[in-house]
Amino acid sequence: MAVPKRRLSKMKGRKRRTHYTAISPTLSKCPKCNELILPHHACPHCGTYRGRVIMTVRTKKTRDEDSGKGGAA
Repeated sequence: MAVPKRRLSKMKGRKRRTHYTAISPTLSKCPKCNELILPHHACPHCGTYRGRVIMTVRTKKTRDEDSGKGGAA
């Protein structure tokens, strides 16, 4: 089994790890609502993709009505 002959210095290891940084995802604007979204994904705010409505977006108010927890009974 291969074993290093000498211990690597801290600088050598850190130079090797300079490319391990985390990068932020590239974001683009939704043409309908101008919110930032990931490219090639449906907009989670308005539910459109390439100008077409793909999904219906449920707001907090509609979620409460659907679950029967509408508050006043």
